[in-house]
Amino acid sequence: MGLPSSINGARTVMGSLTCRCVLTRLAHRYASFFASPSLRRPGMAAPGRLRRCPSPLHCRTSIGDPRRASCKHRNPRVRNLIGGAFVESQSKDWIDVVNPATQEVVSRVPMTTDEEFKAAVNAAKGAFPHWRNTPVTARQRIMLKLQELIRRDMDKLALNITTEQGKTLKDAQGDVFRGLEIDRYITAVIVIPEVVEHACGMATLQMGEYISNVSNGIDTYSIREPLGVCAGICPFNFPAMIPLWMFPMSVTCGNTFVLKPSEKDPGASMMLAELAIEAGLPDGVLNIVHGTNDVVNNICDDDDIKAISFVGSNTAGMHIYARAAAKGKRVQSNMGAKNHAIIMPDASPDATLNSLIAAGFGAAGQRCMALSTAVFVGGSKSWEDELTRRATELKVNAGTEPGTDLGPVISRQAKDRISKLIQSGIESGARVVLDGRGIIVPGHEHGNFVGPTILADITGDMECYKEEIFGPVLLLMTADNLDEAIQIVNSNKYGNGASIFTTSGASARKFQTEIEAGQVGINVPIPVPLPFFSFTGSKASFAGDLNFYGKAGVQFNTQIKTVTQQWKDTSGQGISLAMPTSHKS
Repeated sequence: MGLPSSINGARTVMGSLTCRCVLTRLAHRYASFFASPSLRRPGMAAPGRLRRCPSPLHCRTSIGDPRRASCKHRNPRVRNLIGGAFVESQSKDWIDVVNPATQEVVSRVPMTTDEEFKAAVNAAKGAFPHWRNTPVTARQRIMLKLQELIRRDMDKLALNITTEQGKTLKDAQGDVFRGLEIDRYITAVIVIPEVVEHACGMATLQMGEYISNVSNGIDTYSIREPLGVCAGICPFNFPAMIPLWMFPMSVTCGNTFVLKPSEKDPGASMMLAELAIEAGLPDGVLNIVHGTNDVVNNICDDDDIKAISFVGSNTAGMHIYARAAAKGKRVQSNMGAKNHAIIMPDASPDATLNSLIAAGFGAAGQRCMALSTAVFVGGSKSWEDELTRRATELKVNAGTEPGTDLGPVISRQAKDRISKLIQSGIESGARVVLDGRGIIVPGHEHGNFVGPTILADITGDMECYKEEIFGPVLLLMTADNLDEAIQIVNSNKYGNGASIFTTSGASARKFQTEIEAGQVGINVPIPVPLPFFSFTGSKASFAGDLNFYGKAGVQFNTQIKTVTQQWKDTSGQGISLAMPTSHKS
């Protein structure tokens, strides 16, 4: 699979690709969270002492290959994490985790049983009293150690993400960094502030407020206390970043946590859990369960879970928001998007077109902050040909291949859905500028590949415009002036992000003031805020009251307790039944 030289010869660890010869360099460190099918089979050592797989042919058989039935080395089973132990599920139902570039089964993930789910919640509930009373400085030190370990194992995490999710190795490293830190592409520049490290400042972030002598001899102060057991439900597109959005902030606030990774790529979450334990996170503070609808509904319904963080589709997000809110839970639900860029004729053509290409096609368009719609104003309409030329130069291949710009999309179903939305646009009158359907990648003919696609003459009533495509498809619209362009953007139901490219301060200020999007970029294609701010999607892109990370993230994961105290001797003042006030009568 063309492993880069930086991976070859690396210290052997074990991610979610145990016993697949192509990735046997992931062979030791993470053995604990994979169950050995049928305990141990001939040729397979005990967990922690795994040997190089003796049969590379059998380990590389694809779905449907008749050799798979006789393979001596079945794919590893991903375990749940319950109370500090990686436990094999007793479920009879398992889901294949599939490499989207090759269709090889990487591992198998369980449909966690109701009993196993409740055991995870009980473990979190049992760990909470001690953890909430652990000094915040001690909790911070664990996060400091965790970020150190993540940096140490960056290559292993990235390789696992590329294998399970499909994105390029470089982008997979960005996935990890965006959880550790959150990077943001400004053309070729990566801005790297901290996210896990942001949680390391919790002693300051969680400070309450104090006023002395609010009334005669009376002081009042507020305390931000943890909620209890919190939960996170993660999408497939950022298997490291989104878990790191969720549990580090929550547990550093003093909560305990139950995480449900995407069933499509659970390996990164399991590796992060192993690192969290190595960093010193106590048993039961972080628990992981796997599955689909049933475990999601259990999270929504369980009375011991106080808050839920979700990132994913609108269908799932609104279901979770409604069901959990009806049970009185806090919910933050980041959902779909249709992010626009307005291109003014005074913008820099070179920088703008590079930004559109990177933000529109990076990660094969599988980002909630992907720049999926470009609105060209006035003379910038003539830039279409150059935009297309640059898009055709992008290399589509397996994410492990050097020089790859776009990897596959996550699944066959996703590929089919993207193709259908492209076709619906064409049938509704869209003009095909560049068609990436039907692309064949030599050596990976069965991969879920969709090449860069550009559709022009888009109108607001087209299904391909109204729906989030979540693929490498850039839609082109036109406007005569900035007012018309802003109206186009504001008419869309989504409100995750919007950008403008211009050299005019007046245009930028007008855009910033009038645009109806939670995150605004000015000459920035992906306006993801740094972690000391918050991820502030709006309109149909978000449901809930408090956003992820930043001040809002701390507020979401804590509740305020207000204390009013006095120490003066009030004996001899008698009984007063009147409402007390700060004014003397």
